[in-house]
Amino acid sequence: MDKFREILLDVWREACRHIELDDAAANIAAMLARHMPLDRLVIRRIESTRAAVVTAAVGAAGDPQVEPEPRIECSPEQMDALVAWCRRRQVAHLADAALVSPAVSATLPSTPEGDVLVGPLHNHGEPAGLLFLVAKAGHAFEPRHEAMTDVLLEPIAVALDNDHRLREIDALREAAEADRRSLLSRLGRKELGDVIIGDDAGLRSVMERVAMVAPSDVPVLLLGETGTGKELLARAIHRRSRRANGPVIRVNCGAIPPELIDSQLFGHERGAFTGAVEARKGWFERADGGTLFLDEIGELPLAAQVRLLRILQDGWFERIGGNHPINVDVRIVAATHRDLAAMVPEGRFREDLWYRLAVFPILVPPLRDRIQDIPILARHFAERAATRFGLPALMPSERDVALLIQYAWPGNVRELGTVMDRAALLGNGRRLEIAKALGVMSLDAAPSPRPQAHHSTPAETASPFPSLDNAMRAHIEAALARTNGRVEGPNGAAALLDINPNTLRARMRKLGVRWRAYRKP
Repeated sequence: MDKFREILLDVWREACRHIELDDAAANIAAMLARHMPLDRLVIRRIESTRAAVVTAAVGAAGDPQVEPEPRIECSPEQMDALVAWCRRRQVAHLADAALVSPAVSATLPSTPEGDVLVGPLHNHGEPAGLLFLVAKAGHAFEPRHEAMTDVLLEPIAVALDNDHRLREIDALREAAEADRRSLLSRLGRKELGDVIIGDDAGLRSVMERVAMVAPSDVPVLLLGETGTGKELLARAIHRRSRRANGPVIRVNCGAIPPELIDSQLFGHERGAFTGAVEARKGWFERADGGTLFLDEIGELPLAAQVRLLRILQDGWFERIGGNHPINVDVRIVAATHRDLAAMVPEGRFREDLWYRLAVFPILVPPLRDRIQDIPILARHFAERAATRFGLPALMPSERDVALLIQYAWPGNVRELGTVMDRAALLGNGRRLEIAKALGVMSLDAAPSPRPQAHHSTPAETASPFPSLDNAMRAHIEAALARTNGRVEGPNGAAALLDINPNTLRARMRKLGVRWRAYRKP
């Protein structure tokens, strides 16, 4: 090996320098041509699971027009014989039938005019490929060329292995990109990431508070109705914090059965209860170094509130069935649509936990209080629906926007997204059926009086008796006038009429009652 030290170092350098195996093969071939009558060098990969030998790279020192067959299929018997020959780890002349298996001869790059040397390439002890050195026409390799080829097998095998790993990475990257495109299509987005629409309009003051509190580690309490986007704001706080590279985990406290709350949040040890066949990390351990978003914190049972308070105070807890403390570095962002302050005197929420969580409360306004954001939100959801359902991108008209602004949006932004999806599907790519999706009458459609089925008396003709719809409409309008257009809440029309707010809104849509007409500036 010492007499080939210089060329061996050069080959190692070329094998490890290039990302593309073809570049390494070309440079190695040019280098070897100075020491032997080399015409070209061919590296072939053995794919035993697919019963094939595939050309991985070609380095031409002579005629670059000669192209080897890219792929040679093998029978199971041929593949077994080829692998068995490679395990002998011997460089040989291809024409020497005593040293070369017919299975190796079948993988000859092409019909050469000169002599051919072949050597096995191994990866972690297993046959991985073949190295062919083809001599110039009329020339033959000498025994010293065989010895030189033998010492070159290792660096070329490493180059082949690197090329294989690179191809695997490319395949994984392409698969990941395909999954990403599929996910974006299902989500109806062009890019991954949370989009907060209205951050410079209806949510401006909210985003200012988010920017103010994000760099610190104090707990944040997000207050607002269901569907206002509290989770998006929690993720925005995380992204702008020093924990941005850590995990952000959402836990819906209202969706976990009370008997499983402790196990889900704090984890358990093996054998802690029936069915605990192994130790399990809770959400706090999984969120270590990041942010834990506790959604619907008002649904947390009192017993779990005590343990949560201990973590906020001390930064440690014990798994269920454990006897040693676990320290975690977790930032808490909590959210609720309930009035936690009112729940404290009722004994349904711990006062000390309330004070711990409400260090920096952020009130997220309902959609009806940020109507300036409705047009751009509608366009955003219309574009998302088109992408999600494979429909033409149609934007809402001014008439559509007027209908959307008139609606009260009890489900807030989440409901708006659902309505736009429904409108896109109902329109079937031809239009956005906003009115049908909302279930409301046209803006300029006047409610027609119900026809009278009985014979009117002269007194009734002079003073018509109102229909039930007209009477109900007048009663609802009187309630809205008294409540300044407010539908729900303790001072809303629904409470005054002793009716569910959603039921009231449904009747208002049917009767064509517009709550905005009763809002005083």
